[in-house]
Amino acid sequence: MTLSKIAFIVNPHAGNGSTGSKWSYIEAVARDRLGYFETYMTQKPGDAVMFAKDAVAKDAGLLVCVGGDGTLNEVINGIMMHEESIRSTVTLGFVPNGTGCDFVRTLPIPQNIEHAIDAIASGIVHTIDLGRLSFHDHRGHECGRYFHNITSFGLGGDVAQRVNRTTKAFGPFISFMWATLISIFLYGKKQIRIRIDNGFEQEFTVWNVAVANGRYHGGGMWVAPDASVYDGLLNVTVIGDLTLPEVFLNLPNLYNGRIYDIDKVVTLTGKKIEAVSDQPALLDVDGEQPGMMPIVIHVVPGALKIITT
Repeated sequence: MTLSKIAFIVNPHAGNGSTGSKWSYIEAVARDRLGYFETYMTQKPGDAVMFAKDAVAKDAGLLVCVGGDGTLNEVINGIMMHEESIRSTVTLGFVPNGTGCDFVRTLPIPQNIEHAIDAIASGIVHTIDLGRLSFHDHRGHECGRYFHNITSFGLGGDVAQRVNRTTKAFGPFISFMWATLISIFLYGKKQIRIRIDNGFEQEFTVWNVAVANGRYHGGGMWVAPDASVYDGLLNVTVIGDLTLPEVFLNLPNLYNGRIYDIDKVVTLTGKKIEAVSDQPALLDVDGEQPGMMPIVIHVVPGALKIITT
C-alpha cells in the first residue's frame, strides 16, 4: 500500500499495559513493513480521539490503531469528526492488543502482531457500517458517539464499569466473567421501552440489551450471531426476564452461538433504535462506559474503510 502519510495511534495502557511493553517490537516490525510513520502515544481517555482528528487534518491517509476495542472506538470517532469528503479518503488499520478485542472475532483481522501488520501492508480494504449513538453523559449532558462493535445497556454497562475499574491481569475471559457474575448478584433487572424504526414498540424487563453491528462483546460473548457490518442494519438482542437459575443455566449459550435458543431472549433488527427507562441504566459502548440512557441509535451504512485479511 502506497500512501502519502501514515500515523500510528498507540495506547500503551491497553492489554493491562502489555501494549506499552511491546511497543518497541511493534514499532520495529511496522517500520520494516510500512516505512516511515508518525506516532501518537495516548496517556488518558480521549487522547486517541483528538490524535486521530489531528492526524487526518494533517493528511494522514492511513491511521493504524494499536490497542483494544476502546482505543479503536476513539480513533474511529476522531476520524468521523471530519466531513465525509475528508474521512472517505482515510483507511484504518488495527493491531489488536487489548483486554477484549472482540471486534476481530467479527472481522478477519489477525490477533498476531506480525500478521496484523502484514495485513495492513497488503492493503485489502473493506467498507463497513457504524452505529451513531445519542445518549447522556454522567453529568446529564446530551452527547453523540460512533461505535463499531456493540452498544449495550443494563447489565453490560455495569460490567464495563467494573472491568475498567479493576485489574485485567487475568485476561479477557476471566475479567469479564468475574465482573458479570458480581454484577448479576448486585444488579436489578430494568424496565426498558424499545422502539425500532418508528414502528415496533414494546416494554421489556431485561438483564441486558445489545445493539449490535459486530457479533461479540464482553470478552467473547457471542451475543449477536446474525449481525453483519455490511448489511446496513443493527441487530438487537434483548436478554429478558430470566430468573437467576435460568441465567446461570444459560451462561454457556452466551459463548457457543446458541443465545437465540434461550427462552426470554428476543431478537430484532432495524436502522433506528430508541430506548428509554424510568430507572438509571448504564451504557457499554465498545467496552467503555461513557454514560447512560435514554438513547437513540442510527446505523450509518458504509461509513468506514478498514483493512482486513
